[in-house]
Amino acid sequence: MLGKRSPQGTLFTVENRLRKKVGQESFYVFLADHRHELFRDEDFAMLYCSDNGRTSVPPSLLGTALLLQAFDRASDQEATERAQFDQRWQLALGISDDEVPFAKSTLCLFRNQLIVHKEAKLIFHKGIEYLRKQGFVKRHKIRLALDTTPIFGKGAVEDTFNMLAEGLRQLLRVLADLASQKPEEFARLHDFGRYAQPSFKGTWSINWDNEKERQTVLDSLVADCGRILSIASSTLNEYPAASQQANQILEASELLSKLLAQDVRRTDSEKAEIINGVAKDRIISVHDPEMRHGHKNATQRFDGYKASLSVETESQVIADVDVLPANAHDNTNAPILVAESAKNLDAPVEGVLGDGAYGSVEARLDAQAEGYTLTAPVGQLPQNGRLTKDEFKIDLENETVTCPAGQICSTWYEQRTKTKRGTTFKNKCFMFSVAQCGSCPLRSGCVRPDASRRTISVHEHEELLQQAKAFQRTDEYRTIYRQRVVAEHRIARLIRLGVRKARYFGSTKVLFQLAMAAAVANLTLFAGSHLFGASFVLFILLMSIRAVSSLTRMTYRRFVAA
Repeated sequence: MLGKRSPQGTLFTVENRLRKKVGQESFYVFLADHRHELFRDEDFAMLYCSDNGRTSVPPSLLGTALLLQAFDRASDQEATERAQFDQRWQLALGISDDEVPFAKSTLCLFRNQLIVHKEAKLIFHKGIEYLRKQGFVKRHKIRLALDTTPIFGKGAVEDTFNMLAEGLRQLLRVLADLASQKPEEFARLHDFGRYAQPSFKGTWSINWDNEKERQTVLDSLVADCGRILSIASSTLNEYPAASQQANQILEASELLSKLLAQDVRRTDSEKAEIINGVAKDRIISVHDPEMRHGHKNATQRFDGYKASLSVETESQVIADVDVLPANAHDNTNAPILVAESAKNLDAPVEGVLGDGAYGSVEARLDAQAEGYTLTAPVGQLPQNGRLTKDEFKIDLENETVTCPAGQICSTWYEQRTKTKRGTTFKNKCFMFSVAQCGSCPLRSGCVRPDASRRTISVHEHEELLQQAKAFQRTDEYRTIYRQRVVAEHRIARLIRLGVRKARYFGSTKVLFQLAMAAAVANLTLFAGSHLFGASFVLFILLMSIRAVSSLTRMTYRRFVAA
């Protein structure tokens, strides 16, 4: 049942004694002053039974503790200890120094309840709501800057042998639990003894550099995976289709089946063979199956997720956050991010800024449909030493293309392209004739050595791209695009709050970590500006008093002299 705090506090809290010691400008004092405005216990009522059960620890106190935990990058155990012994935390929480406010399990349960009830961003939303009430975010048309940054996953990334062995272990544990047996006992009874050992590879005394010996291990491993999947299938028939036990078996079996399908195939001689290359959307960790391989650029690879965020350029408030798989394109969720940002800030979106990843035709069509301007560079054409498409004159009205040598092409065929989002564009591919290109003096710097003529692809929305390229060359574009740097500043702040490395398994919990860091980033940004504003007002007041005092002394001296 929902527990509630009294907004009045008690005489014995540490607030009244420690404010100067902790520092009036600190985030701890800010929370002490404003925690009642940030959270009400009723905001978390959906997490609790309304009419029975033991009274809970007030959720407003736990919400404040989660903010402190994100600010100090503390573990659950450390957060519990700090709430008991750290005077800064006691000041922020508004508790007495002899009080034990919550146990470690209580904090874990509260976080899990937020995630289970799909409220991973609730505290983040409450922070933005508070900033809106304080007038920190204006309710006029806003401009957003979008960007992404890597999050290194917590799950271990292993090779095919260890991945399959760990997948088998997970299914083995489920079957052993349903059979009311210890995993070691179940493994021994079904001849899976080596998978009960800490290291699968350690159970094999072979030379792992020897291809034939590795093949022997692979054949045995794949056969064992097939056997345990067969046992799981038989066990599944013993339980109702919608039961919890059936879901456990299906989940573990599907994971092992996917690992087999993505990494191993059968040769013509029915031998197992590891597939070369990386399968599309490949699972890279058994412990966190949602992790993926990703690339920040052509040379930097990482394993895990991408943090996607939007930042309001004037106030620098993080307006919304999301988590993408590491292999997803940066602009995958851009329309949702923009819509959620407008909702969170309760203001219409005037413009969106992004790097080249957000400058696709699809993104520009989204901007047109939603009524905002998109300021993002058009993707660069490949620099291969030959004449680029931009050096050809494209006449959309007459459907012709003129090359730098003056040759005109009006012959084209339809070329359909499908994007990762599933949108199909009907482009026009213009083909210059062999005669036109054969004797052209610019041929060596225009046509590929293995081609007989030059082709130019004209996008279905080429006019939209040409307008974007023309705007990109103006001073207005450069002035607006410079504001995108605020997204990089906010990413740097999130990284200092520990977002670069995931603390949890699974995208939903990683989203919770990101949302908590974003909430702290927003509140500390406001607290800093609020203190600066108060200090500035105090400075002006002191200067005014000094000026009045000086004027009074001068007037008195003149009066005495007269």
